[in-house]
Amino acid sequence: MRTRTVVIAPDSFKGSASAAAVAQWIGEGWAERRPGDDIRRHPMADGGEGTMAALESAMPGVERHPVVVPGPTGQPVSTWWVGIPAPDGSVTGLVELAATSGLTLAAPAPLDAGTAGVGHAIRAALEAGVDEIAVAVGGSASTDGGAGLLTALGASIRDQDGRPIAPGARGLAAAASLDLAGLMSPPPGGVRILADVTNPLLGERGAAAVFGPQKGASPADVVAMDRALAGFAGMVGVDPATPGAGAAGGAAYALLAWGGRMTSGAAFVAERSGLLDAMHRADVVVTGEGRFDEHSAHGKVVGFLMDAATSPLLLAAGGIAAPTERFAAAVALSELSGSVAAAIADPEPYLREAGRRLAAAFPA
Repeated sequence: MRTRTVVIAPDSFKGSASAAAVAQWIGEGWAERRPGDDIRRHPMADGGEGTMAALESAMPGVERHPVVVPGPTGQPVSTWWVGIPAPDGSVTGLVELAATSGLTLAAPAPLDAGTAGVGHAIRAALEAGVDEIAVAVGGSASTDGGAGLLTALGASIRDQDGRPIAPGARGLAAAASLDLAGLMSPPPGGVRILADVTNPLLGERGAAAVFGPQKGASPADVVAMDRALAGFAGMVGVDPATPGAGAAGGAAYALLAWGGRMTSGAAFVAERSGLLDAMHRADVVVTGEGRFDEHSAHGKVVGFLMDAATSPLLLAAGGIAAPTERFAAAVALSELSGSVAAAIADPEPYLREAGRRLAAAFPA
């Protein structure tokens, strides 16, 4: 049996297992079936929850910096940002919105949740002297257009009586003036906005309409939030139709106003973790996610690898609800376990079995 170089690069299985754990268990199952293969694990993320963890587990030299910030509804949140070193000695400060202003950090508060926390984490990275900022914007609890983020970085947003606005979309609806004179300058290497969506800020595909209901917003809330975002866009002046501006309840829009540029989160993680180089030397690439469906090909980790991998590509997914012709082999954990619930509750044995089956399906 010829030794193969196997690159295992899954996303996390949301609510079930981290990307690092998924890669570990698939790799262990593969090694049971093909013990001589050279297995390279590259946990992945797409700019949402788990992006920092994926790079911490995949790269040497990534340094964690603890910080306490206000959470989405103002409560203190102990979190961190990470410094990612480059060969030239520069450091990228990576901040994860889900870990500072994320939906999992508080009970749903669609009109009142804000993004001040991610702004404070960005400020901490700037004050530490990073050369570049990258913000993973997935998983937001808020639809405030990034107003809280900008305020934490020194902007002033006031109502018609000259008072600072309250947090969240409710406060944004009262905004009458925006002053960016006190805004901190971006670092010399600029600002990257890591996202997996291309939605604009406003309208039927915008931040409020598409993502608001996921955060607990009612139909009336969605209308109010979209109106507040439109008023804010009129003050900011950046084109609200910019693809990706609606990511994270419009936090991406605020970062665009700060000079940021949209970047595929999956591509960023793949480049910085060395996955792109590893794939060039691989005989086979294995990826995975919690549910493979029609959305997977658009900005997600699996979709990125479907485009980028030149070696045979294999898939392990919690559930499969879309055609898998792109893959040389595919395994659904829900079929191995008998149900989606069983696969979510205890994914380890089924990921190991998926690794064994994918190894067996790949030609010797």
